[in-house]
Amino acid sequence: MPLYFRGQAYTPNYNTNLPRGHLMKKFILLGLAVAACATTASANCPTVLADAAKGKYPNQYDLQEFETAHNCKLNFSGNPDAAALNKRIAGNPGLPNVNQRLPSEPLVITPYQKIGKHGGVFNGISKATEAGTSDLLSVRHVNLVRFSDDLATIVPNVAKSWDWNADFTEVTFTLREGHKWSDGQPFTAEDVAFWYNGMVMDKNIIESPADRFLSDGKPMKVGAISASKVRFTLNAPKPGLIAQFATDFAQPFQPAHLLGKFHPSMNKDANQLAQSLGFKDGYEVINFYYGQSDWKDVPQPILKDAAKANKLVEAGFTAVAPTLESFIVVEDTLDGRRLVANPYFFMVDSQGNQLPYINEINEVYIGDEDVQTAKMVAGEVSYKAQSVNLPSGPVLLQNAEKGNYSVELRPTIGMSVFSFNLTTQDEAKRAVFNDLNFRKAMSHAINRDQINEIAYFGLGTPLQYTAFDADTAAFVTSDQRNANIKFDQDGAKKLLDAANVKDQDGDGDRDLPNGQEFRLNIQFATQGVAAQVVEIIAQNWSDVGITTSIKEVTSDEYRASQSANELDVHVWNKGEPLAVFLGDTAELVPPFASYFGLRNGMLWEQYINTNGKEGVKPPSTIDEMQNLARDFTTVPAGTARSNELGRKIAQRTVEDLFFIGTVKAVAPIYFSNNLSNFKVPVTSSYSYYRTFPYLAPQWSLN
Repeated sequence: MPLYFRGQAYTPNYNTNLPRGHLMKKFILLGLAVAACATTASANCPTVLADAAKGKYPNQYDLQEFETAHNCKLNFSGNPDAAALNKRIAGNPGLPNVNQRLPSEPLVITPYQKIGKHGGVFNGISKATEAGTSDLLSVRHVNLVRFSDDLATIVPNVAKSWDWNADFTEVTFTLREGHKWSDGQPFTAEDVAFWYNGMVMDKNIIESPADRFLSDGKPMKVGAISASKVRFTLNAPKPGLIAQFATDFAQPFQPAHLLGKFHPSMNKDANQLAQSLGFKDGYEVINFYYGQSDWKDVPQPILKDAAKANKLVEAGFTAVAPTLESFIVVEDTLDGRRLVANPYFFMVDSQGNQLPYINEINEVYIGDEDVQTAKMVAGEVSYKAQSVNLPSGPVLLQNAEKGNYSVELRPTIGMSVFSFNLTTQDEAKRAVFNDLNFRKAMSHAINRDQINEIAYFGLGTPLQYTAFDADTAAFVTSDQRNANIKFDQDGAKKLLDAANVKDQDGDGDRDLPNGQEFRLNIQFATQGVAAQVVEIIAQNWSDVGITTSIKEVTSDEYRASQSANELDVHVWNKGEPLAVFLGDTAELVPPFASYFGLRNGMLWEQYINTNGKEGVKPPSTIDEMQNLARDFTTVPAGTARSNELGRKIAQRTVEDLFFIGTVKAVAPIYFSNNLSNFKVPVTSSYSYYRTFPYLAPQWSLN
């Protein structure tokens, strides 16, 4: 099924002209051990693997579809360790049999290679609790819908199906009958409505909802029309809403049976109940579980306050919020976290075995990149894709056979992007940063070929930031891709002179127009950019007379400084697939990203949000981009109008040059040879990473 309907199909092209054969020859050692293992299920259905699957959607069937296609009755079998694992979920009740735990309409997955075997511990590694350095979203995340492996086809997931009205202003999702939360309570359409009306739209929980949760700048109407059907009514056409759900880390459902008990609008005794458990009010309990964040891997209650978590358990509640994901957190410390398989997970394989196959996840926190690499070299990690920088590729590849793992390189969608703080509190610097001559100069001063050779082994492509992924958004032109990327330091010096950034005291370094010293202080985190890239660019800028200093910080330190509007230069990985823009315009308007991305124009955002009462008035091009972005979400992808708007957005992006692109390269992915039913994704993308396209619940440990 194409991404969009009624003859309008979006088909990205992932043949990015990267030298794939060269990559394989030069850098990639591929070894995936596939051992035979027997199923524990008793079924009269054939074993159907991915290559032989011929359902409506790739690699999956609805139960009735599977049984009809193969003229059989699928019998279900659970993980033999399920009861023991369930006991580790604090507050969870005892387990019924697997037929009572599964929906009456489970999603049937056809494994890539074989029917897997239950058991084993998946070893993960991250730099912190924050999901940006973790691989947990790619391992356990679910949403109403998801992208399939082709990254073009949207397929059912939590939702069984969906139906649009004629003008894309109303969509109705049908959920799976009998689906349950990880604590065994029914999951219904009311949980979707509660997420939107009771949480996203409650200012006591989320002060200002993200624009992607609105329609034409106003709240949508979300309501349950039956236990299994929920309807979203929009204020304007938004065909990209489905793509938004397929790429969003926020899950549009929350356990009303738990959080609703503490919600004052749903329970008049909510505050009294909360106070009896040691909380100020019901909202504090919701915050304890939910974290006032739609980001999924924030610290869990058991890490925030173990005593309060235990008190909740004693009162008959769970220590963590129930989930629909494949794994649920059972331990969370400053050193790491452990998760166990969700005993109520809604997927089965083609022999009726409940997924996931893997019993447990053990993720440890290691901030030092060298130590992280050492653990991977030693073969102590099952899988790692996030925050693996290409410079570590050679050492990983050299030791792959000894460590019994494989390393593959994939084209990326994002790239390292630099941006000057356009609303910095330093008004002298602000004036310079807002001079287009200055931004053009600093772009031309960058030696992208040098970056490519040193940081990316010559495997990347120098590229300007165009908002969209220039390799897969067909409407992005060659001129846009290459705007202001020519390495020309003499030209850069002339542009700096035009911006009145000159050496006024004869010391060889350029000064601010008012005669003050001009120094660029760059803070960076290796989660967002490789150190080699920062070092090269800092030297490039020094070569044209701009005094530059660099300092490596943690991701949290970087984000705190960015949020406080304290940085001169913002640097992070930036660039999104077209699918993201179809339902979310956040990357196009101030501050151009969420808290976790590269943001700029913080005071512009404040001005817009306060109708000019606070902040700094943005340039007129911001109004133009807002209009383009709004219009872009109202038309189906792939139409002439959509492509025209996309091209205009890309042009506005490169003309403003608020963000300076560098090199679009490749990214390593690491996986143990003991991990079966694993398939290497065709691209590296932070957005696709969390959409769960490659069906990690089928991963099995040999």
